[in-house]
Amino acid sequence: MNRQEFAASLLPSLPSGARILIIRLRSIGDVILLTPSLRLLKEWRPDFRISVAVEWRFRELLEGNPDVDEILEPGAGAGFEKIAARWRAVRELRRRKFSLCLNLHGGPTSTLLARASGGRWKAGFEHFRSRRAYHVLIPDARTILGQPTIHTAEHQASAFFYLGMPRREIPRARIAVGPAHQGWWSEKRLEMGIGAPREYVVIHPTALYATKQWAPEHFAALGAFLERQTGLATVFSCGPGERAVLDTVERAAGSPLRRVEGAGLGEFAAVLAESRLFIGNDSGPAHMTAALGRPVVVIFGSSSSEIWGPWPRGAAGRVVQNFYDCNPCPGDRCYRFERPECILSVSFEQVRSAVEAVLLQSAQTSR
Repeated sequence: MNRQEFAASLLPSLPSGARILIIRLRSIGDVILLTPSLRLLKEWRPDFRISVAVEWRFRELLEGNPDVDEILEPGAGAGFEKIAARWRAVRELRRRKFSLCLNLHGGPTSTLLARASGGRWKAGFEHFRSRRAYHVLIPDARTILGQPTIHTAEHQASAFFYLGMPRREIPRARIAVGPAHQGWWSEKRLEMGIGAPREYVVIHPTALYATKQWAPEHFAALGAFLERQTGLATVFSCGPGERAVLDTVERAAGSPLRRVEGAGLGEFAAVLAESRLFIGNDSGPAHMTAALGRPVVVIFGSSSSEIWGPWPRGAAGRVVQNFYDCNPCPGDRCYRFERPECILSVSFEQVRSAVEAVLLQSAQTSR
């Protein structure tokens, strides 16, 4: 049996009730785009006990997911506190006696967890630095799937396919909204003067890098257009530490905004789940909305919409992007122009047109 044949036999050969550890520590998009693979795995082998190791700040994305039996955290903190937390995490991992540890992350912390997991078999992608930590090295997803361009959801699923899970169509990602979070948003929505679900649009104007940040004044103008032309309310959102962006949008709007600031991921999921539409930059909340089955309009700059667009491709919504031959790039700065033309060249008219089309489509679908 050669290496590829051995890899393909790994998942099918695991005994009933086998425990599997999957490491995907962060971030919002990566964790959400893992859920289609978890669904395929659990539907194929419902007897498997699936544990997912994820940083504590992202665990709410997996809470309530029927395909996840256990959520584990690698430990956080600084200095001795961090060391102690990691040691406790390692003890918890080894106590579970995993049959397989699959590392989909690849960084130093995930490698440490994989090494220390006590898993009988360990697998990770062959491009990971610490190749010796694994019994099975998984080739590039393009090789496995025979496609020139791979979406992140396909990239993660390819690892499971290589290890012997039968190939099937990769389903939509999914996240759950807990009743407590639903109740929190129902009260807050009424306080904002929004009477019922589907009567508002969420606008999320923040992004990690300037190369992904559409102009705040455009977001302000878009909110005004929606309220004036459609009668829908607009709710502007941001994560922790991003309030300055909403302040800039508010100054451009010239009037107070309905704001959801710094909500936890579970709470924010409740906001997104009841929305008519999400509009925002390429960011984690766009993936959250798509996973909740709500329409999206996502504005792309430096990153690839083919790799990071809403999943599945062709899901309800639109991607707005002006392509340059330098796209995609690392995104931490513009490497070609004095300013990031990829995102700044996206016009208000382009996004407004996409929004109108998606609202029309969703209205026709709901009839």
